[in-house]
Amino acid sequence: MSVKFGQVVTVGLARQVADEIHAAILDGRLKADDRLPGEEELATRFGVSRPTVREALKRLAALNLIHSRRGPTGGNFVKRPELEELVETQATSAMLMVGMGAFDIDELIEARLETEALCLERACDLRTEEDLAAMRAALARQADPTLLDTEFCAADVGFHRAIVEAAHNAPLRLMMTTVIESFIPLLNMIVVGQRNRADTLAHQQNLLEAVEARDAQRARLALERLLSHLTDTYAAAQRARDAKRPV
Repeated sequence: MSVKFGQVVTVGLARQVADEIHAAILDGRLKADDRLPGEEELATRFGVSRPTVREALKRLAALNLIHSRRGPTGGNFVKRPELEELVETQATSAMLMVGMGAFDIDELIEARLETEALCLERACDLRTEEDLAAMRAALARQADPTLLDTEFCAADVGFHRAIVEAAHNAPLRLMMTTVIESFIPLLNMIVVGQRNRADTLAHQQNLLEAVEARDAQRARLALERLLSHLTDTYAAAQRARDAKRPV
């Protein structure tokens, strides 16, 4: 294979070599499962030392862009992207931003409404019996009165994750990772002491019934009511925290 790379300058060589290979992956010159040239060949092409090439390859591996294989046919290969890995990476980054206060609650609620409503609309058209079974199982899990708060919150996330799965769109699922795996857990942590589980279950039951009936308008209304209830619960939690602060 002959892939043409651009020239690099003498500052930050390892990073520049990594950036050149990264660019070749992004623009399609290097494709999933392609074998990269060997260290010596890369060093010659870029006019750098082999240790510099090794450092560049480490950077690419850290970004999950390449992986190595041992043996006679081994080497460094362009990694085929896995949706689950992308989801995990995005969720971790989003949780960090949320935890650092990059967004306020109103923004989170608004973003969740618009994005989850799209999933609900698709779910009403495309849901299968397996999708409905997953949603029902999450509701049944939440109905268990012996659940710890953390377990109830996890089941809550599971219910909304099932809605996203029922939309049957992989790019949308990736986009929704931030909402499902970051926004919802954060909001759960905030309202956990104020939330009435029965109220949450009632709102989610309404969502389920709308999806079962394939009624997208009814589903959006149910989501709006759920998030309005969540907003009120958050406000109550905020007042309770403020009341405990020393004057």
